[in-house]
Amino acid sequence: MQGIRLSIAQRFPALASRDFTLFLTGQFISVIGTWMQNTAQPYLAYRISGRPLDLGLIGFAATLPTLLLALPAGVLVERWDKRRTVIIFQAIMSLQAFGLAALTLTGHVQIWHIGVLALLFGAASAVEITARQAMLIELAGREALPSAIALQTTAFNVGRVIGPLTASWLLTSTGTEGSVFLANGVSFLFVIAGLFIAQTRFKVPREVEAGKSLGLELREGLAYIRRNTLVASIILMAALVGFFGFPLSQQIPALARDVLKMTSDTEAIVATRTSYLYAAQGAGALTAALLATYLSSSHNKGFMLSLGQVALIIPLIVLGYVPTLNISLVLLVFIGWGTVTQLVSMNTLIQVSVPNGLRGRVFSVYLWALQGVAPFGSLLIGWLAQNWGVPLAALIGGFVSLVTIGSLHLLNPLVRRAQA
Repeated sequence: MQGIRLSIAQRFPALASRDFTLFLTGQFISVIGTWMQNTAQPYLAYRISGRPLDLGLIGFAATLPTLLLALPAGVLVERWDKRRTVIIFQAIMSLQAFGLAALTLTGHVQIWHIGVLALLFGAASAVEITARQAMLIELAGREALPSAIALQTTAFNVGRVIGPLTASWLLTSTGTEGSVFLANGVSFLFVIAGLFIAQTRFKVPREVEAGKSLGLELREGLAYIRRNTLVASIILMAALVGFFGFPLSQQIPALARDVLKMTSDTEAIVATRTSYLYAAQGAGALTAALLATYLSSSHNKGFMLSLGQVALIIPLIVLGYVPTLNISLVLLVFIGWGTVTQLVSMNTLIQVSVPNGLRGRVFSVYLWALQGVAPFGSLLIGWLAQNWGVPLAALIGGFVSLVTIGSLHLLNPLVRRAQA
């Protein structure tokens, strides 16, 4: 038994930290709940209105806070206790889920309720994600950081498979999305409990220079990014894929209900088909996360980033030509794999490259680029899907991503050879 534990610790160094393991266990349960809600919320919205544009508007509401809050959050979390910050904002997200559950179970939920609560969740998430990513090194240590990132990503994507399937089961067995939101609210309590027990043993106290303003600290982070062409290129790529690529996943309910519709469809069949599409994307994401965990000690992250971009962009283009159920499921597997592969690679390259005193600020700029532009991407893709259909929206998003990200690789070929 001791030999097995030693072998696991050698392959997955972050698991040698009791504190990181406690956090990861709670986070895993919470992520399942989050993906349950991520499946049921757009399903509910599209069931109420039947408009793809509304899916884009809800995506806009969920990601708009990142545009406004990610950059100042990167400065603030370096001044705050990161573990305490994550606990507080996880609690806010739990209350959001309970509120959505109450509205749905009582039959009072409307589209604007979903949008407002999505906005609240996005605001809490914009701060929580930055604090959580900066906290990983305090739980696991610098040497185990790539392993911690990969394991957290694996947990996220296991939940990405289990969550939609569990949501489908709850939807069909209870007949209401409210049960899904209620379960998500409870799931946040597990990560909160884990963090109450865990300690940040690798925490390095940061001394904030007297008289230094938030604006000055943010400018220092931006100046570092301008000097580091690798980090700057990764952040620009994140912005492009966050605008043209990722918002397309918000249109899965429209793909399931309208593009892949059959004459024999019932509400239960549509709900099941929607969950299968989410689960297919999650299966690809899980495969990528497991591979990233196994290869966490590998240094060739630039190559994996490029491979992930190809695996996302090409299937998006193909989806615009052949929108049938079986082919869509296969394409979503590749899209899920490509999404996670590039996210893990970008995250690791940035966190390992950046000094401790700048990590929160630089990561917040990366998060701002990835998710801060997404509100406008959600609106654009939603408008395209509303007026021209989901397949053409996927084709346009994939083609623009191919041209722009491909051009960045030609301008800076060092990205493909980046090591971490």
